[in-house]
Amino acid sequence: MPTTLRNNLTSAYIEAANRLSPKKARKRIVAYVESYDDIAFWRSILSSYENDERYFQVMLPSQTTLSKGKKMVLMNALESTALGSSLIACVDSDYDYLLQEATATSRKLNANPYILQTYAYAIENYQCFAEGLHEVCVLATLNDRHVIDFADFLRRYSETIYPLFLWNIWFYRNHDTHTFPMADFNGVTRLQEVSAAHPEHALELLASRVRKKLNWLSSKFHSQRRAVEALGQLLRGLGLTPQNTYLFVQGHHLMDNVVLKLLTPICTQLRREREQEIKRLARHEEQFRNELTGYENCLASPELMLRKNDHYKSLNLYQWVCRDLENILKEEKVEQNVE
Repeated sequence: MPTTLRNNLTSAYIEAANRLSPKKARKRIVAYVESYDDIAFWRSILSSYENDERYFQVMLPSQTTLSKGKKMVLMNALESTALGSSLIACVDSDYDYLLQEATATSRKLNANPYILQTYAYAIENYQCFAEGLHEVCVLATLNDRHVIDFADFLRRYSETIYPLFLWNIWFYRNHDTHTFPMADFNGVTRLQEVSAAHPEHALELLASRVRKKLNWLSSKFHSQRRAVEALGQLLRGLGLTPQNTYLFVQGHHLMDNVVLKLLTPICTQLRREREQEIKRLARHEEQFRNELTGYENCLASPELMLRKNDHYKSLNLYQWVCRDLENILKEEKVEQNVE
């Protein structure tokens, strides 16, 4: 697609093209996403709303370059009327949802009805939703034994990091990305080695690091403590609580440095249990080798299964995304009636 045509790909342009199609043809709604990894997630939402009247085309924002990412998706959309009922943007919220009015980008993103955002920091946070982690282990190991209460673990993890997260957001809301940047927050809140037998030990070490950082912040910025506490009350109105903070931290950090740190040793233990069971039940060496090979051929990495975790559909943040999409489709229906 020539660059000039790509830049003119607005909702009005697509709507005009739809009108030139046969009357019985379904309306095309283009959905821009940030990267290849995002296509499957947004397709899973949008496909539920396809019918005889409409379909969605999920695509990257550029057809002429490999440029992608949130900035590329929003580059023209936030500064123009490009978006509409025939062209929508689907993006990770990052911190923009929690920042609300604090920055120009967050103000425009939160106010634009044709931008679907995750509300959670990113897609990875949905994939790490605690209620689906046991099934992730089952799919990765073919062993259905419960080793840990994942929901309880991530609740305790969230409660531990919550006070520190408020400080991190407070600085960002005040346009200070240097005093306590996200990278520093991630460094403090990552899990170290996790024992499948005693995962609580990792939480104890985490709590110690968090307390040390909180003491430093409280001492250095003592006059701001009440403002940070007040921010906590404000963010509760946006859905952030001490118990679900993990949904709002950086997605890749959560997946790589928290959830996979937990899943990897647990999946290793479950696989060893299954291998020992095969060895115990095998009647002879050849049967053992055959059964073990068959078992190993069916295994998958915890990370791959984690990316297929779709239990987040019961999450309130996911329901908010669906609500926003339904509002766009209502607007589409109003426009059709006017015509």
